[in-house]
Amino acid sequence: MSKELTIPWEAGSLTALLDAAQHPDAFLLLAHGSGAGIDHDFMSGYASAVAEAGISVLRFNFPYMDAGKKFPDRAPVAVAVWKQVRSWVGSNLSGELPVFAAGKSFGGRMASMAVADGMDTQALIFLGYPLHAPKKEDKLRDEHLYPLQVPMLFLEGTRDPFANQELMTRVVSNLNPASEVVWFEGGDHSFRVARSGRTVSEDGAGLSQATAAFILRQLSKD
Repeated sequence: MSKELTIPWEAGSLTALLDAAQHPDAFLLLAHGSGAGIDHDFMSGYASAVAEAGISVLRFNFPYMDAGKKFPDRAPVAVAVWKQVRSWVGSNLSGELPVFAAGKSFGGRMASMAVADGMDTQALIFLGYPLHAPKKEDKLRDEHLYPLQVPMLFLEGTRDPFANQELMTRVVSNLNPASEVVWFEGGDHSFRVARSGRTVSEDGAGLSQATAAFILRQLSKD
C-alpha cells in the first residue's frame, strides 16, 4: 500500500507517495507526465509493480499539479524540483540504496535536464520520452541528452506520436553505449494498445519488467 509523504519545497511542500519494496535492491524516483499526477492509475500500476520487483518507488507531484493548474511548470522550476526531491530522498529515505530516476513523458525529460544540470543518479528511465511534438519531427528535444554519461533506458510505444520510431532509434544509437530503447508493439504515448483488454493500471504495470531488469543490470556492473 502506498504511503503518503510530503517533501519540503520553497514555502510549502510537494505531495509524494512511497511504494516500499519488502527487501529493496534500489530506490526509484518517479515523476508524472504533464497531464496527470502521481495518483493516476498508470502511475499507481507502474509504481506498485516495480516495488513488487524489489525496487522501492517514490513518486512526486510537480508544484503546478499540487496547485491544480493546467499547464506544467517551466523547465527551470521542474529541474529545481527534481534536484530538491533527489537531495531530500538521499537524506531521508534511500539510505545506502542506489538511486535511479524515472519519469513519464514530461517528468522524464525534466529528469534528464536535471542530470544535465548536475543531479546525481545511477541511471535514467523514460516512460515515453517526448522526442518531438506530434507532427513536428523537425524539432527534436535531444541536444541535452548526448553529453550525459549515465545509462539511459527509453521505454517507447511503436504508435507514440511523440516518438517517431526511426528518429528515436537513431537518437539512442548516438547516446552513450549504456543507453538502450525497448519498444512496446502497438503502444501509444501512454502505452495503450487498441483492443488489448488491459486497464490503465495494467498498462503501467506492463513496463515494470523491463524497468527492473535494466536496474538490476546496472547494479550488477557495480
